[in-house]
Amino acid sequence: MPVDNSSLHRRGEPHQQVVKQAINWLLRLRNNATNPRLRQECDVWRAEHLEHELAWQRVQSLQAELSSNLRAVPGAQVALNTLENSAQGLGRRQALKLLSGALLMGSAAWLGKDAVGWQQWTADFATATGERRGFQLLDGTRLELNTASAVDLDYTAQQRLIKLTRGEIIVTCGGIDEASPFDRPLRVHSRHGVYEGVGARFILRQDNDCTRLSVTSGMVAIHSPRGADGESIRVQAGQSYLIDHHQAKLAALLDMDAGAWVDGLIVTRNMRLGDFLNEVARYRHGYLTCSSDIADLRLSGVFRLENTDRLLAILPQTLPVQLGYRTRWWVTLERQV
Repeated sequence: MPVDNSSLHRRGEPHQQVVKQAINWLLRLRNNATNPRLRQECDVWRAEHLEHELAWQRVQSLQAELSSNLRAVPGAQVALNTLENSAQGLGRRQALKLLSGALLMGSAAWLGKDAVGWQQWTADFATATGERRGFQLLDGTRLELNTASAVDLDYTAQQRLIKLTRGEIIVTCGGIDEASPFDRPLRVHSRHGVYEGVGARFILRQDNDCTRLSVTSGMVAIHSPRGADGESIRVQAGQSYLIDHHQAKLAALLDMDAGAWVDGLIVTRNMRLGDFLNEVARYRHGYLTCSSDIADLRLSGVFRLENTDRLLAILPQTLPVQLGYRTRWWVTLERQV
């Protein structure tokens, strides 16, 4: 059925009352974890309106991050357990106030600690470092977010716009027909350009100086910046482009599979070790580097991202290198002696 998104704020932010409803559902599910009917009712509520799904994703993300951060602080586990036990013993209305307050205080502390963490909360869809998540939009479009990525949605009567504010995404365009309420073109905006997918699946990776567009199926038109003739650039399946503020140019073949991360993999083909470590560093906290005398060593293979420490431990088995850990978060590779 047609979805009325008129109540969404201009930036696509759910109303405070809808966020409270999402917290209410979260409490009910936590206290009735074995009730499949309640889970189904929550799924129906989420599907009723785009704003409901946005609120649900934000509350889920903040709760997970807040719990993780609290558990990392000495002595905070006791306070967290007390909060959870108190919420279970209260009526739903009182528990809602308690959890709402905890989430609000947690978000304030989060903002002071980590601006990227705050962006994860304020974005419509987001992932933390090392996290990868997929989202199904109401128009049938599928979004896959890579590590430390964030997007905002701006769906109106005139447009369907996805704004990539950080990181990397895979977009699989939803189908459009005349009877659909989502019959506007689907466009994606990055810091460096605007892209329109037509029956397409494509990857956008936004770095500081440029955005890389890789099309795996269908066609994507680059509307901005335009080509030398002033027309949109049409990118076909199998092609990649590098886009900055001034131009879009055909990109050379990558020495890795651009979309393998969606399956939790890095797939390399004769890749420089220095570049490989830069890629792995995106999926872990801390500092990861290698000495300059081994940076140009080459490696090929399939590496799993689920545990980057285990991934790094494999490298000395195939290359003349050794790992040096100053701390768990400070790792340097050097030539094997």
